[in-house]
Amino acid sequence: MSLRHLLLALCIALSACAREQAPAVNYVLLDGVKASSQQWAGKVMLVNFWATSCTTCVHEMPQVVATFDKYTGKGFDVLAVAMSYDPPAYVANYAQSRKLPFSVAIDNTGAVAQAFGRVQLTPTSFLINKRGEIVKRYVGEPDFAELHKLIDSLLAEA
Repeated sequence: MSLRHLLLALCIALSACAREQAPAVNYVLLDGVKASSQQWAGKVMLVNFWATSCTTCVHEMPQVVATFDKYTGKGFDVLAVAMSYDPPAYVANYAQSRKLPFSVAIDNTGAVAQAFGRVQLTPTSFLINKRGEIVKRYVGEPDFAELHKLIDSLLAEA
């Protein structure tokens, strides 16, 4: 094996072990409260980018709620980030009528989606561990049974 191939193999192996740090972001919740990703420290977080016009987002939202309900109080939290093109009144109406139990942010400038790697497709969700590392990125609806197993293992970590 040439040195080049050895280095390439080493880089691939190391990148598989290293996890990307979640970006530091500031956002505004539906109730106008300003918040930041610093508040996620020590929690397992699901950051879900969605839109009221996205049928898959609307379809998966009850399962996101069920996931929140299952793990709330155990060190798990959810932030639903409404995309910049989603009218704030629609987001507020959806969150209120569905009684979403977790924080909902309006990404009116698109800065949060940009910070997470230019999120454009919805739903896109990021599972973040207690150390603030992105463990998994889901584009489309996740397999919720698999997601729950992963959350269980992340909550068990020290």
